[in-house]
Amino acid sequence: MSSSVLYDAPGPKARMRNRIYSVVGTAAIIALAVVVVMRLADRGHFDSAVWNTFNYSNVRTIIRDGIVTTLKVFALAGVLSLVLGALLAVARASDHRPVRWLATGFIELFRAIPLLITIYALWVLFLTYKSDLGAVGANNGFWALVIGLAVYNGAVQAEVLRAGFNAVPRGQVEAAYALGLRKSQVMTMLLLPQAVRSMLPTIISQLVVTLKDTSLGYIITYAELLYAARQLANTTLVNGQYIYVPVIMVVGTIYVVMCMALSGLATWVEKRGRRTKTGIVVAAAAEPAEAPGVLDSDAPEGAPRKEN
Repeated sequence: MSSSVLYDAPGPKARMRNRIYSVVGTAAIIALAVVVVMRLADRGHFDSAVWNTFNYSNVRTIIRDGIVTTLKVFALAGVLSLVLGALLAVARASDHRPVRWLATGFIELFRAIPLLITIYALWVLFLTYKSDLGAVGANNGFWALVIGLAVYNGAVQAEVLRAGFNAVPRGQVEAAYALGLRKSQVMTMLLLPQAVRSMLPTIISQLVVTLKDTSLGYIITYAELLYAARQLANTTLVNGQYIYVPVIMVVGTIYVVMCMALSGLATWVEKRGRRTKTGIVVAAAAEPAEAPGVLDSDAPEGAPRKEN
């Protein structure tokens, strides 16, 4: 019987018991799902009239605009978080103590503050600033959401890149300094490229978190996908009830598809990084040539000697 360093391998009785638990647990989950579906069906959430609502052009337009707005916020916040994360990671590895302390304080501060509080504080700040100038614009929520996401996820991405810096073998850094490279050259030519390549799946996984966090925009009444879905469910009445459940199903499926697409990208990048490179032709080592004019002294007596 084989064993692991963490636990003993289960025996025949334990394996049978685990199979029974798995079957019972699966049956319980299926039964719960059936009960939920039946109750929703009894309340009319699966009626054709309810789902026919999504065939109207204005409903599809609301959902489409919500998706476009969500992707716009995600694209800008994702790029800004990557740039900010790289700058913070480089600053935290600086030899200058004030720069290193400032970067460390920034990272620890915004990682500790809940993202929702950061977004809400920025939104109130933008509203107050615009009101003092006498012009309240519609982009307050957009920039509050983008900057809040960029600051929080930039701090997380900085820690991811710092882990990539620490994963680079110390001998490579010492060899780079021995060749006469400066600290900036070591960082940009050695540490940063290898850190990005080794931590790329984790970076993309954090971008998935950024995409999901765009849903916090509904708190500040910004018209992203979740806010659009909430407005749609609150204003659409079919058969005497609001269509909360169908809207949640549709919008939840859209979020799952977008996040799975990014997760699939992370998996593809990880597999591609592990793929062995082929097609490199390695020449066979040639035999070392002897010096010309040297006689073969190891030849037996009477045998012709070879002269190179």
